[in-house]
Amino acid sequence: MTQPTLFIPHGGGPCFFMDPADPDHPHSDPMWHPMQDYLAGLIASLPERPRAILLVSGHWEEAAFTLHVGDHPPLLFDYYNFPPHTYRLSWDAPGAPDLARRAASLLQQAGFATAQEAARGRDHGVFIPMKVALPDADIPVAQLSLRHDLDPAAHIAAGRALAPLRDEGVLIVGSGMSFHNLRVRGPQAIDSSTQWDEALTAAVTDPDPQARAARVAAWADLPNARFAHPREEHLLPLMVALGAGGDAVATRDHSSTVMGWAVSGYRFG
Repeated sequence: MTQPTLFIPHGGGPCFFMDPADPDHPHSDPMWHPMQDYLAGLIASLPERPRAILLVSGHWEEAAFTLHVGDHPPLLFDYYNFPPHTYRLSWDAPGAPDLARRAASLLQQAGFATAQEAARGRDHGVFIPMKVALPDADIPVAQLSLRHDLDPAAHIAAGRALAPLRDEGVLIVGSGMSFHNLRVRGPQAIDSSTQWDEALTAAVTDPDPQARAARVAAWADLPNARFAHPREEHLLPLMVALGAGGDAVATRDHSSTVMGWAVSGYRFG
């Protein structure tokens, strides 16, 4: 059965695990509850349980698309100024080196230079949302980097190259944030972030797959684009998910407001 592809919001730092008395179970400010509930229901929402997950995070960039081929990646606590217990979280899903090498092969066949590595830890764009979605850590996960030129068309094309994995029981997930401007929070962000979110959603859900890809690749021309993303690394995982989704129907899968930001998640297929 063909899996959909997803672009999910991964929250802010360890936002879902802020209770020091129970750090291994999601407890967050009520503001984060809709997003937390969305992530917690992801696996049940799929047509069948995936055999593995290929996840691209907005927190890993390399010169070439790079696959993590480690068997048991550690965690990389790449957030700052949070309570001490959030640096002792655990999430030990196995790696998926065979999937990583298969993904590298597909990218190479499409003309992309690739690299592999086995030492880097899983950043919080991986383990924080997956710890909510997969608390038992019982599905293997391989991580794919962004390419640090952040070329939207290249990331869409990379997603297209990876699309055959969907028919092999693999869930392809882009993990980022549809709005990511840490310099503006609260009421001052609401109107502009909502305008951006509406424009982005209209582009992402365009029923014509070619028009959809073109509109999202030209994301910087949408209203309030640079207000929403002063730097676009948190948006680029969407490009991979969109490309891998191919001609599938695109829908907004999640909508919530956190810190005055309108935030969306998307599903393809």
